[in-house]
Amino acid sequence: MAPKERKAADAATALHRNGKLDEARAGYVAYLDQNPRDASIWSNLGALFRSQGLHEQARRAQERAHALSPDDPGIRNNYANILSDLGDYDRSIALRRAALADDATHLMHHAMIGRCERGKGDYRAAIDYLAPKVAEHPQEPEIELQLAFAQLGAGLYGPAFRSYRARWRCDEMTPRKIDLPAWQDGDSIAGKTVLVLPEQGFGDAILFARFVPVLAQKGARVHFLAEKPVARLLAELDGAAWVGTSVSDLSPYDAWMNLMDMPMAVFAPDEPGKPPPPTRLTIPEESRARARAIAAPYSDRFKVGVVWSGSATYKGNAFRSFSHRAYLPLADIAGVQLFSLYKGPSLAEFHADGSAAYMVDTASTDRDFADCAATMLEMDLVITSDTATAHIAGSLGIPVWTILHWDPFWVYTHAGETTPWYPSMRLFRQDRPLDWSGVFGRVEQALRTTVKGR
Repeated sequence: MAPKERKAADAATALHRNGKLDEARAGYVAYLDQNPRDASIWSNLGALFRSQGLHEQARRAQERAHALSPDDPGIRNNYANILSDLGDYDRSIALRRAALADDATHLMHHAMIGRCERGKGDYRAAIDYLAPKVAEHPQEPEIELQLAFAQLGAGLYGPAFRSYRARWRCDEMTPRKIDLPAWQDGDSIAGKTVLVLPEQGFGDAILFARFVPVLAQKGARVHFLAEKPVARLLAELDGAAWVGTSVSDLSPYDAWMNLMDMPMAVFAPDEPGKPPPPTRLTIPEESRARARAIAAPYSDRFKVGVVWSGSATYKGNAFRSFSHRAYLPLADIAGVQLFSLYKGPSLAEFHADGSAAYMVDTASTDRDFADCAATMLEMDLVITSDTATAHIAGSLGIPVWTILHWDPFWVYTHAGETTPWYPSMRLFRQDRPLDWSGVFGRVEQALRTTVKGR
């Protein structure tokens, strides 16, 4: 390679490392136009596409890189990653097994093999593969984390939530530093005043708050720290002695506990466990009055609240979310009125393309999730992607249809139309990775049948 060309490749790579992705992409493309056999730059371009959520583009680039240099460890790893992202689990597993045969020290491949088995819905295969690897390689927390997800999908909640403690040893979560003893698995909570701290998403707070009454039944005095967007919903949380958004004095507490560690105080280590009933939510009257006013002009319609995206900062949001335009055919069903319950960055596109003419925008002025929940109560049905609104609707016990991508959150597992975590919820699943057309066809038919029956 000529020095000038190498300089161009290095410059694009430097831009990539510095987060200047659009400039880096242009540099990679220009370089590859003249040097189409550079496998490493094809792989870099694929990794860049993946980071931008352009997964099919990433796959194409990694396929070219792998064809040019099939034995390069980094290229093989990048190719296996995108195949896993896109649900091509068997090919991803084959690449990872080949990589381990060449280099047994790359332990992340073990975790990802288990993750692929889980992605196929084969929880037992994932557990059987990962469990011995946890014992063999305790220094790699991702293996235990993937075991936790497989156990959760299998409904083995006692062991699962203990395995899930590995999340604090992975790169994505920073262990807490609090001047207060942490509750330890096996410690009695009877007679203890325990501070429960939030973690991860707003939907997780709604999902796991159901364990607070059980802790109270076991004799704990539970103080629950809530983030502001869900604080009003949880203001009168069953079993909680206190709910608030900040704590300035730790002296009243005997211990603190992570939100998602509460199940360990409920389920024994070898107990599969059964989910407690969903959280009872509180909706202030002012929110209810606002929602009634929004819905009043449509009293003669079958009112359907819809959500199409979760938090844009969640790394898997591109897979679980879809365009608001996917809902537009539902607006053509006689007697149906759609209401957007979504609040977030894609609202700009929703308004720009005129979709608000067919879906009443109820959420852009929501103050918090209590306002959103109040609007849900005015709906005949809520249809949502896998996000916090699904947990809220499920907790309210109202009819809710949750639209799932092919590899969903463990609460929904990989098969069936129901989940024991939310009895009022019906699940609609993708037939194939990235294909929303099939699932929305079934949703439309189900809605037509529902409206006709009404």
